[in-house]
Order: sequence, then C-alpha cells, then structure tokens
Amino acid sequence: MMFTKSTYCLIVLLLFSMFSAEAQSKKQQELEARRQVLQKEMQQINNLLFANKKKEKSIVSKVEDLSYKVKVRQNLISITNDQANLLTREINDNQKQISSLRDQLKFLKEDYAAMVVKSYKSKSEQSRVMFLLSSEDFKQAYKRLQYIRQYTDYQKQQGDEIKGKTQKLQVLNTALLKQKADKEKLIEENRVEKAKLEADVKEHQALVASVQKDLKLYAAQIKQKQQETDKIDREIEKLIKEAIAASNKKAGKSENKTSFDLTPAAKTLAANFEANKGKLPWPVTSGAVKVRYGTQPSLIDKSISINSNGIRIATEKGAKAKAIFNGEVLAVQASKHGNPSVLIQHGNYITVYKNLSKVYVKKGDKIKTNQDIGEVFTDPSNGETMLSFAIFKDSKTLDPSLWIARK
Repeated sequence: MMFTKSTYCLIVLLLFSMFSAEAQSKKQQELEARRQVLQKEMQQINNLLFANKKKEKSIVSKVEDLSYKVKVRQNLISITNDQANLLTREINDNQKQISSLRDQLKFLKEDYAAMVVKSYKSKSEQSRVMFLLSSEDFKQAYKRLQYIRQYTDYQKQQGDEIKGKTQKLQVLNTALLKQKADKEKLIEENRVEKAKLEADVKEHQALVASVQKDLKLYAAQIKQKQQETDKIDREIEKLIKEAIAASNKKAGKSENKTSFDLTPAAKTLAANFEANKGKLPWPVTSGAVKVRYGTQPSLIDKSISINSNGIRIATEKGAKAKAIFNGEVLAVQASKHGNPSVLIQHGNYITVYKNLSKVYVKKGDKIKTNQDIGEVFTDPSNGETMLSFAIFKDSKTLDPSLWIARK
C-alpha cells in the first residue's frame, strides 16, 4: 500500500498527538497523586502542630511550625498551578481536535450528500440491471458489477466514518466539559489556599519581627538545644562503635574496623533491609516530618546551623514508636542529656528511636516489623510530641526519608 507525502505527515501527526495526550494524562496522574500527598501532609500539620491551642508554645517553636506549614502550602499551590496549566494545554488540544473533527465531518457529509444525489440520478436515468446488460462482454459486465459494489461499500464506509467521528466528537466534548470543570475546581482551591498562605505568612512575619527584638536570647536557646542533641548523638555513635568493635573481637577480627563482621544470617537480614529501601513503614502510625536530615540553617538565626543525623517527626500524644523492620535490640540508651532511645540492629543497619517516655523492650530482644517498642515523649510545656528517628549503616548515618515509604 502506497502512502502519499501528505498522508504520511497526517499519520505522524496523529501518532504524535496520541503519544502527547498519553504523556499529559500520565503527568496529570502524577501531579494529582503528589497533590493528595501534600493535602494529607497539610492536614497532619494542622492536626499535630496547630490543633492544641491551650498549650502555649515558645516563639521558636511557633516560627518553626509556621515555616514548615508555609513551605508545604507553597508546594501545594505550586502543584495545583501545574495541574491547572496542564489542564489548559489539554483543553486547547481537545478544542483543536474538536475543530478539526468538525471540519472533517463537514467535508464527509458534503461528500456523502453528493454521492446520494449522484446515486439517485443514476437510478432515474438507467437501472443497474440495464447498466450491466449493456456491457459489451462478460469481462466488462464483471468490472461494472465490481464498480457498483465498491461504490455501495464506499457509501457505507463514508456513513460509518461520519457516525464514528460524530461519536468521537461527542466524547471529546464531554471530556472538554469535565476538564473545564476540573480546572475551575483547581483554580478555586488555589484561591482558598493562597488566602490561607497570606494569613500564615503575615503571622510568620510578625513572629520573626518579635524574635529579632531579642535575637541573642533565642539564638542562645537554639544553640543550647543543638548542643544537647549533639551530646545524645555522640552517646549513640559511641554505643554503635562499641558494638562494632565487640562484633569484630568476637569474630577474631581487628577491633579497629569501622564495620560489623556479620554472620551469614545477619548478612541475609541486612540484604532484606536494603531490598526494602523506600518501602519501609513509618516509625509512628501518624506523623509529619518537621525537621529533615542533614545540616540546615536555623529558621531563627541563619548564622546558626542545625545538625540532624535523622528526621524529627511530629506525632500525636500517646503515639507508639514502632520498629520499621525485623531485628534485635542493640541497646536501650538512658541518656542523662535527654529521654531514652532504643537502637535496633538489622545486620549492619541500625535504626534509632529517640525521645521516648516509655520503653517496652530490652537489650537482646528479638523484634518484629511494626512492633511497639515504646511511647513517644510529649513535652508538657507545649504539648508537642516529637520522635527523632535515625538510620545507620555501620557507623555512618543515612537519610531516613529515602528509606521509609512516602505517605
């Protein structure tokens, strides 16, 4: 079958349009999934950080909470804008297709009408039987018969094509109406979110302005809190290094090695832990990550660095800390600088659950995934319940947000 250049270009254009529409649809699904995640995160922020109005938080905590809330809301608005913009492109594409289909239908209907008229005139002037009987020979009669059949088939094909394009036009019009309604809904949601964002930003600016009046005092509080955190982290790192040394001594290896000497069973456990990266359960049933992993500037004083060897998760009062994988309790740290911590070993991986008020396990206990290991501490002064959660590979810290499943 031969294709003309114009037919080939039309086929390429149609294929490109199909792939483009499919890519846009997939992108829209990804954006919607991300928007739902941010909406749930915003709901958790409100429930966990802003629900208890009776407890008076420090200005530092208020600034941190509002900064977190503003950032998530900004991300939510940005994602919603992206969705609305993508819908605009999809609407424009559909409108172009509708316009093209209408032109094609107009041409097909005119062509079909001309065929009907021609067929009617042909019947009036001479019957098909006479048309066949007037043939000079059998070969010509056969060709005329084929022509009549082809003409009839072409008429039917034109009618079917008109019907098919009309149905497609109806589907596109329905899709277009839905897209326009979805876009209007997103625009309205964004309008509401922007109004809330303006109120949050205004409150945040007022808090920051009040902090600036006595910046030295608040900066000193932040530094003291960071020093206490660093002391707890150093105690945990010391426990892990001692455990590595004991493991290597037992295996007859050098105690100066920085990694665990693993048994075959421990290697399998570590491999299983690693295979579940990005799919591990959260260490609390409900929570929002208030502080991310790594070094970041303080929200109060940019000259002060906040070092976090894990993540800090705000959760509800009475929340249980849960083991994220099978393992064995390496240590229960009763720190003089803070609340108890539990260390669970998974081969050469260690998960650490800090800031507990109650501990349900002891050193050497075998632990199952999602097992309650303690209760998260609630600060009576501000009603805040915060679990600090870290993951180590041997003595090196890892970013927990890359290991636990996205909510």
